[in-house]
Amino acid sequence: MKPFTSLRNTFSILALTLLFCQYSYAHNGKVAYAHPLGKIIIDGDFSDWRRNAIRYNIGTLMSDTKPGNDSDFSSFFQVGYRVDDRSLYIAFTVTDDDFIEDTSENVRFNTQDCLELCLDARHLTFGSGVASFMYSKKLRNINNAYFDPFARVAKWDIVEVAVVRKGNTRYYEWRISLGEHLTVGKSVGLDVNVFDKDADGSFTSSSWGKGDSKFRIPGSLGDVILLPEDKKMSTISGQVSWDRKMNARLPAGVRVVSIQNPALWLTTEVDSSGNYSVEIPAGKYELTLPDPYFQSGKEIYSAIQKKQIIITTKTGQLTGVEKLVITGAPVPHLIPEKGVLQDFNPAVANQVDDFIQSYQKYYGIPGVSLALIKDGKLVYHKTYGVKNTFTGEKVDSNTLFEAASVTKPVFSFAVQRLAERRVIDLDKPLYLYLPYPDIAYDERYKLMTARHVLTHRTGFPNWRWMNDDQKLNLRFTPGTDYNYSGEGFEYLKMVVEKITGKKVEQVLKEEVLDPVGLYHTFFSRNDSLKRMVANGHFDRLPTFDELPESPGMAYSMHTEAKVFTKFMMYMIEQKGLNAKTYDTMYSKHSEYKYDPGDPIPENPAYMGMSLEIRETPYGKTFGHGGNNGDFLCQFEVYRDLKTGYVIFTNSNTSYPLLRAMRQFLVEGKEK
Repeated sequence: MKPFTSLRNTFSILALTLLFCQYSYAHNGKVAYAHPLGKIIIDGDFSDWRRNAIRYNIGTLMSDTKPGNDSDFSSFFQVGYRVDDRSLYIAFTVTDDDFIEDTSENVRFNTQDCLELCLDARHLTFGSGVASFMYSKKLRNINNAYFDPFARVAKWDIVEVAVVRKGNTRYYEWRISLGEHLTVGKSVGLDVNVFDKDADGSFTSSSWGKGDSKFRIPGSLGDVILLPEDKKMSTISGQVSWDRKMNARLPAGVRVVSIQNPALWLTTEVDSSGNYSVEIPAGKYELTLPDPYFQSGKEIYSAIQKKQIIITTKTGQLTGVEKLVITGAPVPHLIPEKGVLQDFNPAVANQVDDFIQSYQKYYGIPGVSLALIKDGKLVYHKTYGVKNTFTGEKVDSNTLFEAASVTKPVFSFAVQRLAERRVIDLDKPLYLYLPYPDIAYDERYKLMTARHVLTHRTGFPNWRWMNDDQKLNLRFTPGTDYNYSGEGFEYLKMVVEKITGKKVEQVLKEEVLDPVGLYHTFFSRNDSLKRMVANGHFDRLPTFDELPESPGMAYSMHTEAKVFTKFMMYMIEQKGLNAKTYDTMYSKHSEYKYDPGDPIPENPAYMGMSLEIRETPYGKTFGHGGNNGDFLCQFEVYRDLKTGYVIFTNSNTSYPLLRAMRQFLVEGKEK
């Protein structure tokens, strides 16, 4: 995983990448109604608001810490709009008996009480971008979705905020100029995070509706309908159900789209019994499920409707909707009894394509680059899908993907070549080559060696920004335990540059890229990489990722599947290093650690020299995975079979595909 400088991004990225969640462009099921307002002065005084403005409770708890009662921490908002200035107005009332305000230079969202408003102004059914505004006395952060015309250019100059504090209550009054996106009769996406820091160190977060990473994911927002003055309403209610007796949960929402005005759409929440009900302006609507596939438990189900559902509602009336029935048969399992790569032929190639494309549909994976090796030779290479879901540009054989932590074994290979020539001693303390001021306060760091780095036994955290204080520290004495760490590779990179007198990219070129033939592979920003790189995606929405200005040996390699097989085959043939070094690479150096409740692999797995080693019925394998959040990848080689695969994807939702590859290609269905 690459290092991120934003702590706000860190928490949300970890939540997304460590857990697979049902993805959706639909909003989170909460619906609010904005009425036109008279003249409003943004001063924190709500006396000029409509007296009957509806209060929407900000009561969805997003943190483990819970408020003791409403006096401890509670909040609600009211919403309206004005056509003359094309602005949305929001009034927040927050009750908090322990208000903390951070005025330090290192102010962050989780060091104080603050508020984050997340807005999807364009509100497109197929996905648009969120602009989020993080606000406190000294905090004025904005998160912009680069691909969205509104969110990309959103700045604080379109926002006006006033705050008044009276006793234990704070009143936040906001005006946000939506420009052309404020149209009476349409809907917009909106949600809010309210953060509460208390003197005892506890930190509580509440939102209007469910959903993670509201600052970036439109599907985590609620819907606000911009109603005309005195617009008469109607109500619809219905049920979603399985076509058979099932214990699995149903989809979380139903999408309601106006046929007369497609800009008016919302998602209404489905309860645990499958029931839903929502108030809407009278008119004609189509009802659908938001996504063609959804996950329930471990199974994937098709939500493709057999029959179109259209209803017409009338003012003041309740309209019942016919039942929306979903088949209880999960999509077919595609893992064969025997891995398809064992007997590869043109028919198998079609089976591979069907497998990849099915998983792309099931899990919303935009782009894939895949290559297969059998008997030490490249037998198949194929690219699938798109580089960017908004532009639709296709992935091709020149498209480059972030290789993430697959960078580590490539750098490790270069270091071991240097070690064989005695340019570096793998067991010599690194500080003797280059002291490291960032950790010099802890004398134990002087025990750290290159071997500790390559086997993840330095004691460093993965990244220092994962610590609350963002300080580099040691979790244990180097060499005494295992902890996966990118920080160690960055220290070793500096050591390699010091002792060789060369930039690390030149070292990689001489030790790996040129000998192996890894053309079309880059570690930092350049014009070629800019032209050919794919966009990463979170939940099918493209991300903006500034290409690395300098190379990171834990995360920054960019390449594609066919090219990377050259490295895999080089290692199969045991080139570039002597046999003793290869034996050391594939031997056990560190046992993996598993948290309580984690599944323990059936086959022994452990850390070799910057490689994951598995002992399977098909012999030892070596490989490595990569996760940069919006890019996931994996390679694995079965040494005795001289068979393997490498797959690169530009999505955070690719874990199920990566996990299934070894069974589909080699090992077959789990017994």
